[in-house]
Amino acid sequence: MLQPAEIEVVLLSLRVALLAVLGSLVPAVAAAWVLARFRFPGKSLFDALVHLPLLLPPVLTGYLLLVAFGRQGAIGQWLGDVLGVELAFRWTGAVLAAAVMAFPLFVRAIRLSFEAIPREYEEMAASLGARRWATFAQVDLPLALPGLAAGAALAFAKALGEFGATITFVSSIPGETRTLSLAMHQLMQQPGGEAGITRLAVVSLALALGALLASEWLARRSRVRRASE
Repeated sequence: MLQPAEIEVVLLSLRVALLAVLGSLVPAVAAAWVLARFRFPGKSLFDALVHLPLLLPPVLTGYLLLVAFGRQGAIGQWLGDVLGVELAFRWTGAVLAAAVMAFPLFVRAIRLSFEAIPREYEEMAASLGARRWATFAQVDLPLALPGLAAGAALAFAKALGEFGATITFVSSIPGETRTLSLAMHQLMQQPGGEAGITRLAVVSLALALGALLASEWLARRSRVRRASE
């Protein structure tokens, strides 16, 4: 049975992970489509930048976020002064850190789905007079839904378990930024924290598996619907 403080941690983690996925959905789809369907100077550099969070140590990513989005950072100071938005050491910053770390996985899954779509479909749509954006909305995106669902599940699981960038950028503040992974790390420092770690670990595993099963179900539904059309 979860304790009240542990329930608070789980709810905060769910909010952070869900918002991280929703917030990165449109940029991830756009980046994946551009990488899958366009050739342009600097594409390799753009691809590398998209995947950079996977290559850098998470603590370094968190530090870069702190430098850029902290109260004294160029972006963070503007957000605070103009929009009144604080990210460093706030749960909103945990969302940003989780979204950044999950973004490459999200993009990669969607990109593979776009690349699996035969270009003949797009050429056929173009021959019927469909413009590029119409082809994307009516052909590419519906066919890429299984990859989008898989990417969302991967991104959610990654955001749910994010640790290094989060603790560096927003620290581990009870009720504000202490997510599941941060709470388990905190319990490791406490004598007798094994029971709490076990409970939170079971919840983390259940949520991650639930996300993966949901994405598989959505992907199957999408394939069945396309087959029946």
